[in-house]
Amino acid sequence: MERSSVDLMDVLAFVRVVETGAFARAAERMGMSKSILSRRVARLEEQLGAKLLTRTAQGAHPTDIGDAYFARASNILADLDAAREVVADAVTQVAGSIRLAAPLSFGTEYLGPAIADFARMHPKVELDISLDDRTVDLVGGGFDLAVRIGTLADSSLIARRIAPVRAAVLASPDYLAERGRPEHPRDLGDHDLLFYANPGRGNQWRFKVGGRWEYVRGSARLRADNGELLREAACAGLGVVILPTFIASPAIASGQLEVILTDYPLEESGLHVVMPPGRATTARVRALVDFLASRFGPEPAWDPCWSGARHS
Repeated sequence: MERSSVDLMDVLAFVRVVETGAFARAAERMGMSKSILSRRVARLEEQLGAKLLTRTAQGAHPTDIGDAYFARASNILADLDAAREVVADAVTQVAGSIRLAAPLSFGTEYLGPAIADFARMHPKVELDISLDDRTVDLVGGGFDLAVRIGTLADSSLIARRIAPVRAAVLASPDYLAERGRPEHPRDLGDHDLLFYANPGRGNQWRFKVGGRWEYVRGSARLRADNGELLREAACAGLGVVILPTFIASPAIASGQLEVILTDYPLEESGLHVVMPPGRATTARVRALVDFLASRFGPEPAWDPCWSGARHS
């Protein structure tokens, strides 16, 4: 006999007969006919190769072997029921650990305060946050979810878009006064440009010109893989930069940077939450995703109505 061949419903049927003392009462308790329940018990006895019950006109009683089997089987079923309750608690209670990955710039500026508020709302949640601009392996890294910005690649991950992420072409007032204000994307060839060090893009930007997308290439005065560094370089008058508005917003609001080339839209991406299959079913993860969607979407607070800061 293979251990895996035993059907747990057959075991449960036997346990219920012993508990109630009769096939009819056990069948009623389990919501099945007496004949089906009887066949389940008979099949269990056949698979085990032992007689577990003595059937009489007054009911059913366990044999000595049946008594021993009942003691073990009832404990196992109780453990399985307790395990089911643990799962039920996990998917209904906002408690337990959450491991989250997010980009560095967005994480420090916006996610940190949001996570603090979420933690205060849910004191039974334990948070483990990893900030890294690289795309981490959620499953391999044991993450419950990640905040990602941009266009998502096809994958088996569950994704939810929670807000748009817009970009703007920016330069400091002093730089524009000295070098002139570009009126068309092609004018950027005569300017100092500050590029985000994205391996897939190189020294080029993409604009919508006359209903079609066109690439503008130029020489980099500075390249960096950090948005805040690029923002400060632009504020210092080193050149023209394209930044997401969630990074640029403080400098735009203070007047340190001006939005230029507003007639030529840039690509719009999105702020997403992605999760491995199965993680989205827990109450704590659902609660955090809903909180982030409410906090940052559908229109993010870092996009006030600057003239030209929004691109359609």
